[in-house]
Amino acid sequence: MSAKKSLKGYYLTTFLIGLGFFTVGLLDPLYDTYIPIFLGKYIQSKSIIGIIMTLDNILAIFLIPIFSALSDRTVTPIGRRMPYIITLLPITAILFALVPFASLSSLFLLVSVVFFLNLAKQAARGPVVALMPDMVPGDLRSEANGVINTMGGLAAILGTVLLARLMDVKVSLFHFGLVDNVLAFPVASLFVLFATVILFVFVKERKSTLSDSEKGEKEKKEPILQSLKAVIGEENKSALYILLALFFWFIGYQGVLPFVGTYSKEVLGTSSGSAALASGMVGISYAIFAIPSGRIAKSVGRKRIIRASLLVIIVIMLLIAFHSMTIAGTGSVSLYIFWALLFLFGTFWVSVVTNSFPMLWQLSTFETIGIYTGLYYFFNQAASVVAPPVAGFIIDIFGYTGLFVFVAATMFVSFLLMGKVDRGEAS
Repeated sequence: MSAKKSLKGYYLTTFLIGLGFFTVGLLDPLYDTYIPIFLGKYIQSKSIIGIIMTLDNILAIFLIPIFSALSDRTVTPIGRRMPYIITLLPITAILFALVPFASLSSLFLLVSVVFFLNLAKQAARGPVVALMPDMVPGDLRSEANGVINTMGGLAAILGTVLLARLMDVKVSLFHFGLVDNVLAFPVASLFVLFATVILFVFVKERKSTLSDSEKGEKEKKEPILQSLKAVIGEENKSALYILLALFFWFIGYQGVLPFVGTYSKEVLGTSSGSAALASGMVGISYAIFAIPSGRIAKSVGRKRIIRASLLVIIVIMLLIAFHSMTIAGTGSVSLYIFWALLFLFGTFWVSVVTNSFPMLWQLSTFETIGIYTGLYYFFNQAASVVAPPVAGFIIDIFGYTGLFVFVAATMFVSFLLMGKVDRGEAS
């Protein structure tokens, strides 16, 4: 069987590249779960917390496309993505470790550290994501993306199921005395530093050349809005419909994710350490089903599995809404049902994420991978800017039940938009 028919020859490389996604998968669930809790010590309004939670998404709208395209044109002996990875990920790790200590000090210091953390994290994200399609053929990218998303899921399990338990451990700190809600962040940062070292040592990116840079400069010197204008102007609108669909499904996902931890604490009565287990259920199913979802898409088609998954997610969200109206707060059974529904949500959500990115990459060339990566994250993060404040407003007015119904509605819009896509399958 040839390399183009099987991922076998690329598994080790894909696994190692997945360490970059491992860092993202490790930090994001902890960030999404505990930053709202940290902010809640100083701020009562969920709407205001939601607005602050958009900070990283606002930065991402500008930084991910810029650094993705910039890395396309970078010429170094160690490749075009790696210089950004080995510089920005360690900075991200250090700042992430400082978050809980800033939370103990003041709201100003907390927001300041979070701001600089997101500068580094979002600048690193584009080059990390663009590394895989550089090194894996187009017809294998759904499977490779499944492997990489498995790495991210395993990291989410490590962060939310294991490291999050450290948030209940009390430590003695100078000036603050005996406190909890600290340890998970610095320990997670150590994992990020270790993963970065392994990624640099064992992943040998194709050495970038001046000709690559010149090609990239010719095709990608336009800013992200010019690239978007070019996509809109294409005769076939598949890329545009994919981007619009992911905008709506990420509004739903980024709207609900930051609040599952606070829902667990406020409605279901969990501890800080257990609050992250809600998103941990998504991470567990993510890790289990990422690779199978890529393989299934290779057989039945990427579009088909994405649309089917969106329909199931709509049903799951409506069930969670019903759960919040009826049995929430009645004890451990209610909590276990909530976790089970989130596990199912992650099972089908990973099919959407694993196969949508390769559909866009399939429409790109080697020289334009960074731009398409940037467009993906432009719409992704634009949705993430809109989602938290809207979600917070909905919770303030309609409660958590309204939030879950809202998520179901955004997924339905995405389902309709994906029906208009007719390109992007593996070829």
